[in-house]
Amino acid sequence: MSKEKLKILFAAAEVVPFAKTGGLADVSGALPKALKELGHEIIVVMPRYYKIDRRKLKKLEAPLGVPMGIMGELWAGVYMSSLPQSDVPIYFIDYEEYFGRHGLYEDENDGYSDNDNRFVFFSKAALQLCKMLQFTPDIIHANDWHTAAMPLLSQTRFKHDFAHAASVLTIHNLQHQGNFYKGIMDVLEVGWEHFNPHEFESFDRVNLLKGAIEQADAVTTVSKKYAEEIQTQEFGFGLEHHIQAHAEKLFGILNGVDYEEWNPSLDKFLAQKYDFDDMAGKLECKRDMQKHFNLEMRDDVPLIGFVGRFAEQKGIGLIAGIIDNILDLDVQIIMLGTGEKWAESFFSNVAKKRENFALHVGYSDALAHKIEAGSDMFLMPSLFEPCGLNQIYSLRYGTLPIVRAAGGLDDTIVNFDEAHEHGNGFKFYEASQEAFYYTVLWAVNIYTHDKESFEKMQLLAMQQHFSWSDAAKSYEEVYQYALSKKRI
Repeated sequence: MSKEKLKILFAAAEVVPFAKTGGLADVSGALPKALKELGHEIIVVMPRYYKIDRRKLKKLEAPLGVPMGIMGELWAGVYMSSLPQSDVPIYFIDYEEYFGRHGLYEDENDGYSDNDNRFVFFSKAALQLCKMLQFTPDIIHANDWHTAAMPLLSQTRFKHDFAHAASVLTIHNLQHQGNFYKGIMDVLEVGWEHFNPHEFESFDRVNLLKGAIEQADAVTTVSKKYAEEIQTQEFGFGLEHHIQAHAEKLFGILNGVDYEEWNPSLDKFLAQKYDFDDMAGKLECKRDMQKHFNLEMRDDVPLIGFVGRFAEQKGIGLIAGIIDNILDLDVQIIMLGTGEKWAESFFSNVAKKRENFALHVGYSDALAHKIEAGSDMFLMPSLFEPCGLNQIYSLRYGTLPIVRAAGGLDDTIVNFDEAHEHGNGFKFYEASQEAFYYTVLWAVNIYTHDKESFEKMQLLAMQQHFSWSDAAKSYEEVYQYALSKKRI
């Protein structure tokens, strides 16, 4: 059977390098390119946020009319560009009232009150754009709650143009579900009959993600373990029974990594490049970080890195709870991130008191690369982690991850087996300060007292490969599954 060439509409609220708050943007910037390389025709659609300079984009002449139910028809502009190092077209929906803001979803951790209208508008605009471009997709690929209305919209309000299309929903983070006042049903224009406990209704409110799980022809998550976890009470955020009911169409596909960007032998940010066949440059990267952060210049001390959001999900509370105990060991720690204000303040105070601790509040792509390369170990004690990318970056840089065995962290990290001297990192299972502390202590002891095993782990880690081409082939199979359901 010859492979079917598909037309794919890929809609996402954020796409690297144009706008990013998390892993969704990384996937949206990489997966479409990998699908194009497999021979499919794909377009990407996202909002044109304030931070995206439209002077660098090409404007389409015709305006885009977007029906918004009781709000009437709204008119948007459309810009276009292409994903970097590719010819995959990306279109930007430009509507100043909704997207001309500094944040994507919120300011100062306070979500915008009209997020329901903003992203229903975006979902409809993406479908309207296909009509304007005369692009007739076989697959409508929606991502997270922001585009979760699209599977149902394509079969109701827009049925005339998209009835044949199969829909796929990818859940990047189940914690955020798009929970809104039920009046949004009058803006959706899908019919109030869909406001029921099996679809959009949840405690007399609309839950967009819940509705999409019911309506999509296939649902994916970004790791196999996470697909299992979201069917449990601990990780299901109230939707576990709903997801269990649709488990037959649920697939876990591990994210890939862009090894053009995250590769110590190519990395332009590093003090010295290196690879598994010559690790000398890694020591220079460590010295570079010690110098940059004014830490004691020592080759023999384990340097532990953290790059990420200061958020409860990322285990920031666990780190805060044991930071003094870890710093009492003979170690150095560097943290890079931003997020919850208490955490920024807490770690700033730690940095003032402890000479072996350094902090950069904010985000710097260059520093993120430098910390990955200069560290010996990397902290990721996430309470839940749908996929996680930093642990995979760490592996490529020979920086051994210390992780909680959750989601994609459990799928990608093989716990060190001292008897067989095998593994690529260190795992703990219970989300407790005690379990986390003793795992850090274990890793530090291996580094200090069993250097040979530690270096073997580094070499194994650096030679592992998590490619987008493999992930794209798995998505291709899901698309065929969704289409087969559509044709029954």
